[in-house]
Amino acid sequence: MTTIMEIGNLGVGFRPQIAINSTRKWRCKQFLGQKMQNKKNFLLVCSVASKVCSFSEEENGLIEALIGIQGRGRAASPQQLQEVERAVEVLEGSEGVPEPTSSSLIEGRWQLMFTTRPGSASPIQRTFVGVDSFSVFQEVFLRTNDQRVSNIVKFSEAIGELKVEALATIKDGKRILFQFDRAAFTFKFLPFKVPYPVPFRLLGDEAKGWLDTTYLSPSGNLRISRGNKGTTFVLQRETEPRQKLLSSISTGTRVEKAIDEFISLNQNVVNPELELLEGEWQMIWSSQVETDSWLENAGNGLMGNQIVKPNGQLKFLVGILFGIRFSMTGKYEKSGSNVYDVIMDDGAILAGMYGIPVEMESKFTIEILYTDDKIRISRGYNKILFVHVRVDGSNMKP
Repeated sequence: MTTIMEIGNLGVGFRPQIAINSTRKWRCKQFLGQKMQNKKNFLLVCSVASKVCSFSEEENGLIEALIGIQGRGRAASPQQLQEVERAVEVLEGSEGVPEPTSSSLIEGRWQLMFTTRPGSASPIQRTFVGVDSFSVFQEVFLRTNDQRVSNIVKFSEAIGELKVEALATIKDGKRILFQFDRAAFTFKFLPFKVPYPVPFRLLGDEAKGWLDTTYLSPSGNLRISRGNKGTTFVLQRETEPRQKLLSSISTGTRVEKAIDEFISLNQNVVNPELELLEGEWQMIWSSQVETDSWLENAGNGLMGNQIVKPNGQLKFLVGILFGIRFSMTGKYEKSGSNVYDVIMDDGAILAGMYGIPVEMESKFTIEILYTDDKIRISRGYNKILFVHVRVDGSNMKP
């Protein structure tokens, strides 16, 4: 019975077998984020889209911590969890809306960006909420005759969603009491709803719980809540541009359109002289369809990591299996404001201290379309569009 209560923690007992799109694009679901240069630039990015996101410096600190995390927290490292918890505590100790449950800002639909997994979390919650290809929302409506809190899992636009609803009561300025009473699947291919088979009326106290809102931003864009099972939730009304781009890559939906929108939003706030920044960069997406030659893909930078070194040194590094790696080294030289000429001519298969030379050479240009300390968008070999994220954990700029 305890697992049923985890529905209140945005976990549900249904995992549909969804057909996977087999476009064979090179993608990776590892999410890392950038650190904005300053609050001013961040607000400029938002205002270019004709809608000011109005995240404060402290709120932006939490957003930065979240962007590098997969599965809404499921795959977070201990260091990532500590960074999120510190950012959450900073906001909980700051001046948000004094009594969130009395404010109209809490009303409406919120997207779940992160949740912790306490020991009481059920396997259902851990599995379902951690699926990046599903969108998870919470709706709060407290100013109606039928006060409700609903948790929604949206499978896709083509398939539909599951909505689990609860009767809600305001206890005080922070706490909402709830009791689940109905749930149903809505499928696009069916003209009727399919009831979710949970006998809420027979569950008694197991179908009840509470939700404290410990921080609600004055702009109404960010909310932190803690549930009766000890779970922490971070929800957003508006997702900032980096999150939208990385979300599109994770779900494989309209990625090139998301890239165009992201570059357009940032073209007025970034330095027009874009550099190939030093560090280790992992490719998370490219527009290239997989070719027959794995070695050719690796040698042309279509997979794995790029290590940009000082003095024009460049290395491609691809893990194969059991500690065996492919390495390709070469040089880059700037030939335009945002363009670099690249010659890769020293390949090897590496196993520990030993290596087997591979005779191959590759020449191409890299055009930087956008870059900062954490994310890079470029055109590389054969005019292929790439998105890389920085994985060495260091910052080039103060």
